[in-house]
Amino acid sequence: MLPQPLRGRKSVERIRDKGETFRGRHMFITYLPGAPRTQFGKQGLFLGVVASTKLHKSAVKRNRMRRRCREAFRLTIKDEKTLPTYQLIINPRRSSMECEFGELEEDVRRFLRHIKKY
Repeated sequence: MLPQPLRGRKSVERIRDKGETFRGRHMFITYLPGAPRTQFGKQGLFLGVVASTKLHKSAVKRNRMRRRCREAFRLTIKDEKTLPTYQLIINPRRSSMECEFGELEEDVRRFLRHIKKY
């Protein structure tokens, strides 16, 4: 199963307003159960990554943080048979750029265990 993109200002605002936050070591994840209104009826994880200029002035490094977080999710959930349907907004922390990639994957695994409890 692959993560699907989450797009749109309204979707992001709704998740930030109504969603819950999971605090990992290298990323904050705000999540809301269900599919976005534009993707009604689809199953899986809908993923958006937000990195502001407060993290780093260089756009190249912010984009690298986004790609690393997205790839950690992709690699972690590709072997999963079934996942609950959630909308996710990932806010990487500064440490996500220098940490080992395995630590990012561990954050994702802890988040998945957290949402499977519900």
